[in-house]
Amino acid sequence: MEHDGQLELYTAVANQLKEAHTRVRALQVPEGVRMALTRKLLVITAAAKHDLADATRRLERFMADLDEGRMPEGER
Repeated sequence: MEHDGQLELYTAVANQLKEAHTRVRALQVPEGVRMALTRKLLVITAAAKHDLADATRRLERFMADLDEGRMPEGER
């Protein structure tokens, strides 16, 4: 049963990552900012392979930053 819960969590994180990538592509920002955001998403994706809970927290923070309009420093 726990395996099913883990699979559901992986699916949820994968869907959230897909949504985050879509949102980043749609942003009207300089290419340097878009690249920095994409790199952050790639790091979160890699983290999900080793520590799903940490990746979930990072992704939630990333999405909150996007919602609040916080962009990577020095990349604007």
